[in-house]
Amino acid sequence: MIGKLSGTVDSIADDIVILDVGGVGYLVQCPTSTLSRLAVGQHAALMIEMKVSDDAIKLYGFASTEEREWFRLLQTVQNVGGKVALSVLSTLSPRELERALALSDKAMIGRAPGVGPKLALRIATELKDKVPALMQRGEGGLHIAASPRGPAAEAVTALVKLGYSEGQAAEAVARAANDLGEAAETSVLLKEALRGMAR
Repeated sequence: MIGKLSGTVDSIADDIVILDVGGVGYLVQCPTSTLSRLAVGQHAALMIEMKVSDDAIKLYGFASTEEREWFRLLQTVQNVGGKVALSVLSTLSPRELERALALSDKAMIGRAPGVGPKLALRIATELKDKVPALMQRGEGGLHIAASPRGPAAEAVTALVKLGYSEGQAAEAVARAANDLGEAAETSVLLKEALRGMAR
């Protein structure tokens, strides 16, 4: 299995990059967010997800481990393959996807080409509870890492300690952050989240 490739960018076209690693050109499919960081002739290191089927071996490349984990997670949803998962990640950043899932915003997910209303609803429903604790693979196996960061993560943790489920807490904090903006402090987010849940 291939987990990472480092080399020189040989060419870029549509959603594909050819990465020259020691004279071997690897054809790697990437989301737009990753492709935008690459330039022909420059060095690049990509986190790789390899898919082997009866008729092909496909490599998918990502600028970060987080993007690769979202790619894997999206494909746990029925009818979501590599092409659709890449489309979602090309349309939404991991942060936007986290927020869309926490708020069950199927319209936002449905902005991705190839994702109709039914599939957007299925993605929102099946992955909603996985937002607070995105599974990431470490050397020791699976470990849980909170998806929200900074004040949002602290607010979610505080609500869980107060007895709310992680799903409820993540949704309430996402709504509060949506209303107050990204720069809101933990205490302000917490008050707004509690006020929202009391309504």
